[in-house]
Amino acid sequence: MATLSRRLATLFRSCGKCPQRHLPSGIHARWLPSGKGFHTTTTGNSYDVRKVELTPLEQRKLTFDTHALVKELESKGFAKDQAEVVVGTLVTLTTANMDIVYRDMVTTAHQEIALQQIMAHLDSIRKDMVILEKSEFSNLRSENAKMKTELEQIKTRLMEESQKIRADSKLDINLERSRVSDMFTDQERKLMEVGAEFQKKNSDIDRSTMETTKKIDIEVASLKTLLESLKLDTIRYLAACLFSCLAITLGFYRLWK
Repeated sequence: MATLSRRLATLFRSCGKCPQRHLPSGIHARWLPSGKGFHTTTTGNSYDVRKVELTPLEQRKLTFDTHALVKELESKGFAKDQAEVVVGTLVTLTTANMDIVYRDMVTTAHQEIALQQIMAHLDSIRKDMVILEKSEFSNLRSENAKMKTELEQIKTRLMEESQKIRADSKLDINLERSRVSDMFTDQERKLMEVGAEFQKKNSDIDRSTMETTKKIDIEVASLKTLLESLKLDTIRYLAACLFSCLAITLGFYRLWK
């Protein structure tokens, strides 16, 4: 009996509910510090005012027999009122847990209904897609065909413009090439004329240089001849002076003797 009481107390603590909150109105249960672990019920003026949303009766499927549990509790030493209170508390806890489970889960019928709704929605979407394909897609195809035609025209126009620009560029390049070749020919001709004139001037300079060199050689030769004649005259003059001095000296020498 003490073991059963401890199990019930553990069950109440794990559920986080106080047993007195689910008792019938006018009944207040409390634990007595008796040596055998029994508890007694006393009437009081406190009532449970918490609103509990119970599930319909057809959805309540308890997994144990309440009458058999009451009989078992009575056989373990509980009074009839105590056993009924404990069983009522267990029924309330089980019903609340089942309410939570039923709120979070769905039945097969509801699942089939939701599936049918989704399929109907998909059918409507498919019909809308067919309608769009027949109406808007045809418009899009016509617009795409029109855009393709315009693009082809633009492409043809661009090709013509590019060919025209290419022909103009080739013509300009050929004209520029001919102008450059003519300019190069003129420059070569002018260069040849300048070269010929330079050669002519060079030959004139060489000829004048040769004439000047010849004149210088002639002048040098004449100067050498003049120098030689002057040397001879100087030698003669010196010889005459020397002989004159000797003659004078000899004359003075004879006079002194």
